Amino acid sequence: MNFQSFSGTVTMITDFPTTPNDVGGCYQLFSVEDERGDMVNFVVAPDTYFVDHRVVRVGDRVTGFYDIDVPVPMIYPPQYAAVVMAKDAPGQNVTVDFFNRQLVNSDGDLRLNISRETKILLENGQVFNRNPANRFLIVVFGATTRSIPAQTTPSQIIVLC
Repeated sequence: MNFQSFSGTVTMITDFPTTPNDVGGCYQLFSVEDERGDMVNFVVAPDTYFVDHRVVRVGDRVTGFYDIDVPVPMIYPPQYAAVVMAKDAPGQNVTVDFFNRQLVNSDGDLRLNISRETKILLENGQVFNRNPANRFLIVVFGATTRSIPAQTTPSQIIVLC
């Protein structure tokens, strides 16, 4: 997987039928517009992970994470399958990426320092009892250092299995 993100305000949420006989409700289309007026549509599936399981409504600021290696239809606005959605919260940052054995992300610009207070969970909310290194992770964190790479002690790590 190769994650990319898009942040903005949710302008519309509609049902997204996946087959001609689909009665709707399980898949949704979130239209998101950033400050420059750029638009992205996210297909939100039943298995899309919502950080902190927060409900998203029209008018909320969100960041959607998607795999840029997955084929997408050549339409405007672009339409991506949302893997992770994060509703913006003050003082909270979210990233989704592969973290190596030193817990440095794929760009080499963020290193994780895990503390006893860091919750390490599976997507289903159960505790992950192993080292989260060499995995794709959803990382929820606050401040970072100004070093290279920046370092942070995350409040929560969700392991993408």
